[in-house]
Amino acid sequence: QVHLVESGGGLVQPGGSLRLSCAASGSILSTNTMGWYRQAPEKERDLVAVIPSDGVINYADSVKGRFTASRDHVNNTAYLQMNNLKLEDTAVYYCHAFGIQRTLRPFEVWGQGTQVAVSS
Repeated sequence: QVHLVESGGGLVQPGGSLRLSCAASGSILSTNTMGWYRQAPEKERDLVAVIPSDGVINYADSVKGRFTASRDHVNNTAYLQMNNLKLEDTAVYYCHAFGIQRTLRPFEVWGQGTQVAVSS
C-alpha cells in the first residue's frame, strides 16, 4: 500500500506564507504525478497544482504567481510554497499521487488533508 502524509497547514494572516509538505511512503516503484488540491467549506475539491514526473507544473489561475509547487523525486515528497495568502485561500489542502507499486500494480492515493486558514 501507498500512503501520503501532509503537514504544514495552519493559521496565517493575509499576505503571509505557509509551506505544505506531502511525503509518500510504501511500496512505490515510481510516482508519475503528485498534486495539490483544496476544498473550501461547501465547495468542491479543486486543483491547485499538478507536478508531473517531468514536464511543466500546472497551476490553477487563482494561485499563479503566488504558489510554487515542487517535488523531491528521490524521496517521493511534494511541497507547496504559498506566498501572499488571501482570505479565499482558506481550505483543506489535499495531496494526491498516482504511480506504480513494486508489485507493478498502479496506485492512486489521497492524503488526509491539512487545514489552511487565512484570517486577519
